This record gives sequence, structure tokens and C-alpha cells, in this order.
Amino acid sequence: MRKKTASLYGLVAEFKDPDDILRAAKRAHEAGYRRMDAYTPFPVHGLDEAIAFEDNRVPWTIFLCGLLGAAGGYLLQYYVSVLDFPINSGGRPYHSWPAFIPVTFECTILLASFGAFFGMLAYNGLPKPYHPVFNAPRFELASQDRFFLCIEAADPKFDREETERFLESLNPQLVSAVEE
Repeated sequence: MRKKTASLYGLVAEFKDPDDILRAAKRAHEAGYRRMDAYTPFPVHGLDEAIAFEDNRVPWTIFLCGLLGAAGGYLLQYYVSVLDFPINSGGRPYHSWPAFIPVTFECTILLASFGAFFGMLAYNGLPKPYHPVFNAPRFELASQDRFFLCIEAADPKFDREETERFLESLNPQLVSAVEE
């Protein structure tokens, strides 16, 4: 029986300081690497710009869900108050839009928050109990006091020896291969 050989997911470099990973990410982007990710125990200001992370799907999802909530809340009140069961209360018009504003606002907030929660889960692919980077040596320290920069093998510029030399030039604590 043959053993299955693990394929390479990428190379990961471990840093001790947030400034070090920020400099390393900027240099990696300047060197032409685009498929990379950073893992830190706390948010590092500017790191998302350094690795050129741009993903506008969650804000657009929140906006569209908010619009849907506003329209749904307003139209529900309009249907009930004007079309289905109109009651003339105190001589006010059936379509008294100022009275519809609080419920419309609350429906906007409700659906926008659902869009944020479920959109974040869906776009991040969560729940994800396993990721290849978990196999990196000492990666459990990413939630404590270490910072990791992973350059994926799927990057067009990735060459194992060249990328390893590049990561070593960034003065990390450790550079290691990550198997899938």
C-alpha cells in the first residue's frame, strides 16, 4: 500500500513583533507576492493594506440587507394600514408615513445585522475546523504572542527555494513549509 504524499500549501514565517510582520508583508507585496495571509493575536493597523486585502462583499451585503429590511418594514405597514385593514383613527390619513418610520428603522437595523452576521460566516467559509496552516510548527502561538505570514503555493510567483530565501531575508524567527 502506497503512502499518500502531502502537497505543499505554502511557506510560513514567524515574527515576534507586530512591526516586523507589517514590514515583512509590505516587502512581500512589493516583491510581487499576492496570495498571502497574515495571522496575528490582535489586529495590526495597516496589515490589511500591506497584504492588499480588499473584499467589499460584506459591506455590500449589509447595505442590501438594510435596504431590504427598510422596504419590507415599510411595505408591511403600508399593506396592513392602507390595503388590508384600513382604520380611520382620529381623522388621520391611512398612509401616515411619519408613523411608519420607527418600525422601518428597526427592520433596517435587524436585517442589516443579520446580513453582517451571516454574510461574514458565509464569506469567510465558517465554520472551518481545519485549515492547512494549522500544521505549521508553533502556529498555536498565533493566538498568544507570535505573528505569522504565509505565502501560498498557489501564488503565481511562488517558487519554493526562491520564496524561502525571500522569507529568510525578512529576519523571521522561523520559516517552515506548510503541508495540506
